[in-house]
Amino acid sequence: MTDPTGDELVRMLAALANPHRLRVVAALARERDYVSRLARELGISRALLQVHLRKLEAAGLVQGQLELSEDGKAMKFYEVTAFAVHLTPATIASAATSLSAPAVEERGTPS
Repeated sequence: MTDPTGDELVRMLAALANPHRLRVVAALARERDYVSRLARELGISRALLQVHLRKLEAAGLVQGQLELSEDGKAMKFYEVTAFAVHLTPATIASAATSLSAPAVEERGTPS
């Protein structure tokens, strides 16, 4: 795996900067699972889990796939994608060179 770009690193770290999302990744690292069962296992609502899964999926840390159950019901299964990030000052410095310019609303005014 190649080192992430600055924007990819920001997305990954932002996605992992939440206890629920860390638990989701940990659970999916053990085995792929579908939303309802994963929500029960983690003790959170399906709606909240969906929010976290979307954030993790956008960061490239998990992926989902629709499958049909034996009774014909569509179920979305998620699994962890292969990723590895070795954070060092050099890795961060390299990633920082490829960061996109901040959006206008993020710039704010200088202190």
